[in-house]
Amino acid sequence: MKRIALLDKRLANQIAAGEVVERPASVVKELLENSIDAGASRVDIDIEAGGSRLIRVRDDGDGIHSADLTLALARHATSKIGGPEDLSAIRTLGFRGEALASIASISRMTLTTNSNPGSAEGFSVSATGVDMIAEVLPAPHPRGTTVEVRDLFFNTPARRKFLKTERTEFLKIEEVVRKVSLSYPGLGLSLSHNGRLIRQFRGDDDESHRMSSVFGPGFLESAIYFSDERGGLELRGWIGLPTFSRSQADQQFFFVNGRIVRDKVITHAVRQAYADVLYHGRHPVYCLFLSINPALVDVNVHPTKHEVRFRESREVHDFIFRTIHRVLADVRPDDRVTDESRTRDASASRGYEAFQRPMSFGHGTGGGQASVSERMSAYQGLFSRDDSVPVLPDSDDVTLPPLGYAVAQLHGVFILAENASGLVLVDMHAAHERITYERMKTSCDAEGIRSQPLLVPISIAVSEQEADLVEELAAEISTLGMEIERASEESVIVRAVPTLLAKSDVEQLIRDVLSDLAEFGETRRVQEHRDEILSTMACHGSVRANRRLTLPEMNALLRDMEATERSGQCNHGRPTWCEMGLAELDGLFMRGK
Repeated sequence: MKRIALLDKRLANQIAAGEVVERPASVVKELLENSIDAGASRVDIDIEAGGSRLIRVRDDGDGIHSADLTLALARHATSKIGGPEDLSAIRTLGFRGEALASIASISRMTLTTNSNPGSAEGFSVSATGVDMIAEVLPAPHPRGTTVEVRDLFFNTPARRKFLKTERTEFLKIEEVVRKVSLSYPGLGLSLSHNGRLIRQFRGDDDESHRMSSVFGPGFLESAIYFSDERGGLELRGWIGLPTFSRSQADQQFFFVNGRIVRDKVITHAVRQAYADVLYHGRHPVYCLFLSINPALVDVNVHPTKHEVRFRESREVHDFIFRTIHRVLADVRPDDRVTDESRTRDASASRGYEAFQRPMSFGHGTGGGQASVSERMSAYQGLFSRDDSVPVLPDSDDVTLPPLGYAVAQLHGVFILAENASGLVLVDMHAAHERITYERMKTSCDAEGIRSQPLLVPISIAVSEQEADLVEELAAEISTLGMEIERASEESVIVRAVPTLLAKSDVEQLIRDVLSDLAEFGETRRVQEHRDEILSTMACHGSVRANRRLTLPEMNALLRDMEATERSGQCNHGRPTWCEMGLAELDGLFMRGK
């Protein structure tokens, strides 16, 4: 082997740049974060050729003092931390002092800045693929900083070959700008590509406007805003309804103290919260903001600063899961119907009393087929204006249930109901399945998880880490209805399991539980297996297709849906009801045209 020797500074910087600068979007991210840390209220970004030819980021922040420019492009030079105590509680987006030096080592960079608000005289420095070699020169510039990065990767052709097409690289840059715009709605942003303005965000935008711009106008109509705080943790943001899910996880944004992060603990918690309402293979849409004491989160994990570590990851996981789980559970049909359907003029509500009579369309109350005369009599009772049908005064308002009142049953599968805004269609089996399922879960939760001792205890070989968990978390594991003891350094003995899961694969269940505890500090394996069994029982015990229901039975089902958690989806995540407004119905028949 060769003798050990120090690397050349240029080579060392290029190696470090490989960690910080993956593609042009990485440069934009680092420069944007510097602008935000500098207190900028507006940032303009100009891109040419997808960022490979030019990246120019200009802000109106505090600027850099002229005496500090000699250090601006040096490695490990920063104004954001000064000692170990600062590193343990980082409050800025940048802090490593590597970004500018890394970018300068693989491009032709020019930095122009002015820290004097009362003057237009600035200063400029340049670097070309090496440490800063140019002297500080005067340059006109308003207060703020402009960084120009030209010919990215010009001296690292191997990295340049890995760049995608111009369009692909620009889309990555646009994604970075979109994410920053969500976290800082008071920051004015503009993004241009090859001289054409692509995106522009005003500095006086509110969060809802930014959400609509990034996710599309339909997101806010199908999303829930919430805010919750517990034990020094605050979580707020927008979560999409299960019906607004996507086939890929490309619209999931999570910010910790204003920093966009990717964290497996957070992703797992959100996925668990949606598990009971999301159709398999679909991904939720959300934008969430977590505020936490900076001393309780470590952002110094990777040079890109995308990853974080929480000191109390279990507490964070539990808080996120329970908060989102509760928000989704509280969604009722009353939250989803249009505003017009909450109240309606009584003149348009005549005949509701007749709808509640124990009669049905196309069948008798006993389930048999009605005669023509019976059906004609039913229709005449609805639409004739005689003393048997009370007529409400035109001046009064009638408050109607969100799902309205049942009108008929279609093909023994769907319930047709009328509310003030139009027509409501309900899949009666799916709706009854969710109602039965939620009642069974509530009953089980009230009784607790019952254990069943095993006639022959099961010995399972595990890792030493998992065996340690069995000892450390014995109390938590017992609440899951399990009795597990450590037998040796790398084995445990299972003496009891939950009664409902006695016939399941006990060994695999135990391994899954220990794996979750080791990775996330939390597990819901037992609840998930229990819920699968309850879901199957609810499915078999729910009303079946082609069963004829009376109008009172249909309305009882509608009222139960309005009072049941997660009634918008069945146990398998499919929707249970939908609404067609009068305008939509009129359009089908070209009414008013």
